[in-house]
Amino acid sequence: MANDIESPLDGDLGGFPQQVDYGDSNIITLEGLEHVRRRPGMYIGKLGDGSHADDGIYVLLKEVLDNCIDEYRMGAGKTVEVTVREGHVEVRDYGRGIPLGKMVDAVSIMNTGGKYDSKAFKKSVGLNGVGTKAVNALSSDFVVQSYRDGQTRRAVFAKGKLIDDSNVLEDTKSERGTYVYFVPDKELFTGYEYRDEYIETMLRNYSYLNTGLTIVFNGKKILSKNGLLDLLNENMTSDPLYPIIHLRGEDIEIAFTHSDQYGEEYYSFVNGQHTTQGGTHQSAFREAIGRTIKEFYNKNQELTDIRNGIIAAIAISVEEPVFESQTKTKLGSRDMSPSGGVSVSKFVSDFLKKELDNFLHRNSETAAVMLQKIQDSEKERKAIAGVTKLARERAKKVNLHNRKLRDCRIHYNDTPGKDENKNRLIAESSIFITEGDSASGSITKSRDVNTQAVFSLRGKPLNSYGLTKKIVYENEEFNLLQAALNIEDGIEGLRYNKVIVSTDADVDGMHIRLLLITFFLQFFPDLIKKGHVYILQTPLFRVRNKKETFYCYSEEERIAAMAKLGANPEITRFKGLGEISPDEFKHFIGKDIRLDQVTLKKEDAVQDLLSFYMGKNTSERQTFIIDNLVIEEDV
Repeated sequence: MANDIESPLDGDLGGFPQQVDYGDSNIITLEGLEHVRRRPGMYIGKLGDGSHADDGIYVLLKEVLDNCIDEYRMGAGKTVEVTVREGHVEVRDYGRGIPLGKMVDAVSIMNTGGKYDSKAFKKSVGLNGVGTKAVNALSSDFVVQSYRDGQTRRAVFAKGKLIDDSNVLEDTKSERGTYVYFVPDKELFTGYEYRDEYIETMLRNYSYLNTGLTIVFNGKKILSKNGLLDLLNENMTSDPLYPIIHLRGEDIEIAFTHSDQYGEEYYSFVNGQHTTQGGTHQSAFREAIGRTIKEFYNKNQELTDIRNGIIAAIAISVEEPVFESQTKTKLGSRDMSPSGGVSVSKFVSDFLKKELDNFLHRNSETAAVMLQKIQDSEKERKAIAGVTKLARERAKKVNLHNRKLRDCRIHYNDTPGKDENKNRLIAESSIFITEGDSASGSITKSRDVNTQAVFSLRGKPLNSYGLTKKIVYENEEFNLLQAALNIEDGIEGLRYNKVIVSTDADVDGMHIRLLLITFFLQFFPDLIKKGHVYILQTPLFRVRNKKETFYCYSEEERIAAMAKLGANPEITRFKGLGEISPDEFKHFIGKDIRLDQVTLKKEDAVQDLLSFYMGKNTSERQTFIIDNLVIEEDV
């Protein structure tokens, strides 16, 4: 889909720079943890301000927690205490405690740690001796204290540099374990704020994968007795068609069921790490579960029909896992152990072939419901087969000259690597879905062609509530949008990390938002559940005088701007995106972009939501819905 992408030598990328001096003075050696501070993206992915679940401040917390979880998995300590208040974080575990003689080195010298010794830490998450060091380097205040064998040691750091070290002291009262306190550096994490809901989700995932572990978060206990069974029960937003199938073995646990929702939905984990982008274990699971069920029924079924509507979770343990980036969101390992043992694919396949096949033979009622679901999916697929084929051919032809799509160069499904900058750009890949040519024109002219694509709608899209997936292929606009996102067969191949709905802030714009969200909820709910859908916030007012200009997103901001500028400032009310010039628009979709993430919670039953928002309501009720829409809370 290489549509309307400017030449790499165009614009601000332009041409070759003039030659500059390059000598001994240009060679720099970074001391201690300074490299982490210079290149934080290599270690925590991105900085952010805490408004998104993958922002750096949550990665810092996760790196500290990973050590606590590894202690538990090695049989040491059943409780972890986490306190987060006003940006200050405290974590206390009751594991073995960092060896006192090497405690300072373990948190301050790169490539130092116990995880290199597979006898001391088997099947752990942190293996590269980086995690806690990165937290230390990126924190304005960092304290570590270890309790071990009746002794303790406490060290204080600031921005990675040692400020105070108590050395080894006697301590006969405290339980063994490790205490860590840190404050993310506000110079790096500008205006950050921790959100309890993101932390709680992270901690719940830890509890599902470590049954028997109690995590106390700000005084609230979080624990799981049934592992992945609890995860699905607490996260499914559609009713299961049959009781969740829950299977456990050595180094593997799976849970799954089917629902009436479209597509496939997966939660995957390696050594307790939530691999949000999947990897070899998730791919192996998708393949193995389809083939195992197909062999059980001994029918000529399509794997896509078998997996349609599936909601599943898989967790495996691997010795020395290889992840595709430092943030460990995608597993790259193909073997279960570093010695080239059994492959992940064979391990998962053999487990399912035995355990799932046995389960289905023993549970004929579940097997019958599952078969009916597969047959229903097959009937629907065959009913729209002709339409699907024509739509794909049309989309393929149109995509070559699709004037409604202005693509970007770098995509979310590009292969990540060791290049920090490329990985950052992959994570930033976005597509703006706009209404009308004027709005798309402003965004197109002011966007970053490396990471920002634009898809232009022709007026209001169809209300897809209650319709079958046939409509996706019959409706040219929906079909082209589906093709642009590359989500026809699930979101594993998603081309943009952020799908940004960019409409005017009036009633018509709100309605278009609802129609698009309805489309995603109806046919691709995982797109929203995995946090890829956003609403673009644009300013309502421009307030300026000859010296300063303020863009205001609310009446309160307008009043504050007027107070700052004094008497008689010029005030412009933006009625639509098309009224904002490209020169101005670049401020609103650049580093200061304001996005509201569309979220879906357990209590938000999808069908009830769709019925409420897009069903046959009275016009008064629809007006009320639009006027009172709060994306963060309602959807």
